[in-house]
Amino acid sequence: MSGSGAVGLVQLALFYSVLLLPGALLWWLGLRGLVKGLAIGVARMTLQLGLIGIYLKFLFDQDSLWLNAVWLLVMLTIANLHILTRAKMSRGHLFWISQFSLLVGVGLVLGGMILVVQPEPWYQTRYLIPLAGMLLGNCLTGNILVLERFYSAVSERYEQFMADLLLGASLYEALQPFIRDALQAALNPVVATLTTLGLVALPGMMTGQILGGRNRLRL
Repeated sequence: MSGSGAVGLVQLALFYSVLLLPGALLWWLGLRGLVKGLAIGVARMTLQLGLIGIYLKFLFDQDSLWLNAVWLLVMLTIANLHILTRAKMSRGHLFWISQFSLLVGVGLVLGGMILVVQPEPWYQTRYLIPLAGMLLGNCLTGNILVLERFYSAVSERYEQFMADLLLGASLYEALQPFIRDALQAALNPVVATLTTLGLVALPGMMTGQILGGRNRLRL
């Protein structure tokens, strides 16, 4: 690769070399399984990013509604499976419920963002796919926290839950304290991000545009 800002194999290898020090430290501490997992994770990340870069270039060149819809469905399904796996939930029982919830939630917000941005055509790949990816990425942490906190709290305070039901509380009334705690745990990071959006989060979100030279706002 050539040109200003281009990243070649040598530069990429130098960047990956920063992992040698923490890897050596973990190995010295006897965490060899963690070092192996880290190496495998980096290798998988590199392979995935390389393949996805090739496929995204294909998507951008085609700019097809149907290809975009299929890729969005793939992204949604992978995110859903990751959420259920990390939260240690049953895929068989919760897959379709979680899939539908993600579809509705991400779909509504994505539709609103498309209305604001107004790309032409509305399904233009360079807008639709990155926006959906950012939304799904933000959904991952929140959904995992909600599911983990809710089900672990119900398990730990199961006697209290059953006592409320036996005393005449409805299912929703008995579950309400657990729902509130789970939502609070999931929304606290979101609130923290909002309070530092301009100083911390926004520069990071603009990194791609800044590195690409698009650092002028169009008003």
